[in-house]
Amino acid sequence: MERVAKGYNLLSRVNNFDLSYDDLGEGIVPIIFLHGFPFSKQMWQAQLDFLKSSNRVIACDIRGFGNSKDEESVLSIDLFGDDLIQFMDRLNIDKAVVCGLSMGGYIALNAHKRYSDRFEALILCDTQCIADTPEGKAKRYKLIDEIALNGTENFTEGFVKNVFHKDSLTEKKKIVEELRNIILSNSKHVIIMGLRALAERSETCSSLSEVNIPTLIICGREDQVTPLAQSEFMNKSIKGSILRIVNHAGHVSNLEQAHEFNKHLQDFLKQ
Repeated sequence: MERVAKGYNLLSRVNNFDLSYDDLGEGIVPIIFLHGFPFSKQMWQAQLDFLKSSNRVIACDIRGFGNSKDEESVLSIDLFGDDLIQFMDRLNIDKAVVCGLSMGGYIALNAHKRYSDRFEALILCDTQCIADTPEGKAKRYKLIDEIALNGTENFTEGFVKNVFHKDSLTEKKKIVEELRNIILSNSKHVIIMGLRALAERSETCSSLSEVNIPTLIICGREDQVTPLAQSEFMNKSIKGSILRIVNHAGHVSNLEQAHEFNKHLQDFLKQ
């Protein structure tokens, strides 16, 4: 058990790797932010800056990504969920509000299904509960073959275009460039392992009716990766959940419309 210093890029030994995280602010129940694929905790900087004066906020680099180096393990959503719970144990966190975007949402739903008593509330952003269809899975494995052959540059360009609203690509070039650099900082091996973890994930739709904690669902209206219909389905399936739709945003609504996204977080956390 440890209670570590506050700050950025702290390390905690969790489940046989060094997990890198930022831990800022004070509060009895922390908010833990889980990033999407293939990003890093850096994507949550605007949320940490906004909330740290009123809450304890923690952003993690998921195993293999960012500064949480692991080039050995077979990555899976189950493993990421176990890492989350062990990380909470290391920091003496009994319960947390867990906020996950995209892959981070898959991890949050996976962990909640197995460790529901560790969750105070759920925030699901630009994510879904379904598993990959056979076609979706085949597409990911084709992508894996291409990356293995040609590296990550073409993949990164296509991915960046896919996750942003078309206006963001032309009007928010600094944010687009920052995200591109985050993706490129991850190794080819980890991106391939991450794609495999996404392809092999299990569905969590069948357990949504058991979610009985406060739940906020946020989705960019133009999200092409995890479309709004998926958020609407989760909203209908999770009793009492709140759905907030962010206009002029694609798959990374927290970056594209940070002010509005932060307001939705703040309103939810004040309840």
